[in-house]
Amino acid sequence: MPQNLDDLRVFLRIADTGSFTAAAAQLGVSQSALSYTVRQLEERLKIKLLERTTRSVSTTAAGEALRQQITPLLAELDAKIENLNQFRDKLDGSLKITGNAHAIAVALWDKFVRFMREYPDIRLELDSSNRFTDIVAERFDAGIRPGQFVEKDMIALRVSPDMQMALVAHADLAADIALPQTPADLAALPCIAMRLPTLGNTLAWEFADPQSGKTVKIQPEGQFVCNQNALVKQAVQAGLGVAWLPRDMAAAELERGEWTELLPDWAIRYEGYYLYYPSRRADSAVFRALAGVLAE
Repeated sequence: MPQNLDDLRVFLRIADTGSFTAAAAQLGVSQSALSYTVRQLEERLKIKLLERTTRSVSTTAAGEALRQQITPLLAELDAKIENLNQFRDKLDGSLKITGNAHAIAVALWDKFVRFMREYPDIRLELDSSNRFTDIVAERFDAGIRPGQFVEKDMIALRVSPDMQMALVAHADLAADIALPQTPADLAALPCIAMRLPTLGNTLAWEFADPQSGKTVKIQPEGQFVCNQNALVKQAVQAGLGVAWLPRDMAAAELERGEWTELLPDWAIRYEGYYLYYPSRRADSAVFRALAGVLAE
């Protein structure tokens, strides 16, 4: 029995989000409309696809089987339709990209702005999150991560130079404390820690021993803890403590003399960011346009 593809897409969105409320918000329709669509689909198939409770929605065994089977098929169909862009005078379509806050808002922000100006008919959605995202399951076109964290089954494209870290403090605070000579001395100083969303622990700080080149790792106690680099930066500006940040987030304040870099000889450098994506995206003209700008 032929099925309405829109109904199947509605089912997938509800299954992916686990919520009629979230799916309705993303699709821009009412919950009652989604409920009606799913009910009609189940009646046509004569199979229950979703288990509903007052708090959540989950797929039945049949629903999960359908979800697994049609997800790649619809993704492939979308990609083939999008490839028709090559026959148009100008590119249009949509892209949904996820990456951590530093990659999106700092390291690659200027490139995203340039892309939007060059391709004004393309809708770009950026998801800034410090958690590790399953881009296939969550229906992103691509993700952005440091090279060492990219899954092996993904295509990866380098899109930024190496990232150097910096240990910083407000100049007023630096004038009042005993400046550390090694990372071990940080135990006696007020530190600003960042909470990681995936594991719930705080981010360990890493340094490169200037003598041996070995990596030295410490776990800051964190008199002040937050979950975003932007908040860490505000805390440094307020003089709340010492912080470990990507150096490009501190460059302006360091140049103006507002902040002081501590242990500069111990600063560690990491491999830059990569745009990573499943092979099916490689044929998309819209995606190739974004990849081309980010890789410049």
